[in-house]
Amino acid sequence: MNEAMYQKFQESCKRLHLDFSMEELSALATENNYSEDTLTAIMQIFEHLGEKKRQATIRTLLRLSHLPLRDIKTFDNFDFSVFHGKDIQQLVSLRTLSAIYAHRNLALIGPAGTGKTHLAQAFGYECCQHGFKTYFIKMTELRDKFNTARKNGTEARMLNGLVKPSCLIIDEVGHCEFDKHNTRLFFDLIDRRYNKEGYCNIVFTSNQNPAQWRESFDDSDSLLCAMDRLFDEATVFTIRGNSFRGQKMNRITLHAEKPQKRSSTAPTLF
Repeated sequence: MNEAMYQKFQESCKRLHLDFSMEELSALATENNYSEDTLTAIMQIFEHLGEKKRQATIRTLLRLSHLPLRDIKTFDNFDFSVFHGKDIQQLVSLRTLSAIYAHRNLALIGPAGTGKTHLAQAFGYECCQHGFKTYFIKMTELRDKFNTARKNGTEARMLNGLVKPSCLIIDEVGHCEFDKHNTRLFFDLIDRRYNKEGYCNIVFTSNQNPAQWRESFDDSDSLLCAMDRLFDEATVFTIRGNSFRGQKMNRITLHAEKPQKRSSTAPTLF
């Protein structure tokens, strides 16, 4: 059995949570005089079951991620050709997920309609494909979640839920106002994720330059502390350009005019 087959077998056992090593399989094969074809068949069964388990895990991660699943945004259906610049390769290499392995946050800053949310969701989708728990939330939804938790006295449980995912995506930071209490909860969330161990990061998008965020947050000190942690280890993509939206719009111009009434004094033909 070659090295590639050995690796696949080990990966399959790991996905299936089986305490079964290659050495045990070899001993079993020797004891029962398995042929090469039998061993190959066993390997294929393990590989099939392992892949089936992997796909089920991905479906569960996607379902819990809060990512839109009707019109899935991926790196494959994103048009990188519209972007230009000497550092374009860094944008393309987002799909390697090096940011999450390096515990490095990602910021996508730029005007509406320039692909920020698509890229953020594509990163989250790729995380799910690699077994990372991911959660996508818009800033307005985060504000509402904070308000509900404060009302019900469940702030700690709510924060725990947002700290758990390996990848947390916050869309449209600065899009809505956060009062003083919510700003402090925002800091608590960022602080706890900043100190989170293992492979993890935060991806956030914003139409505003971060210097303008204080206009949307009521506690400047808490906001500055949150930003200090957000940008401590981060890659910031500043996108400039016009919105891509509306390019498929079909504009139709019509002219409306009421028909003139026929004059009662008009001459008749007969």
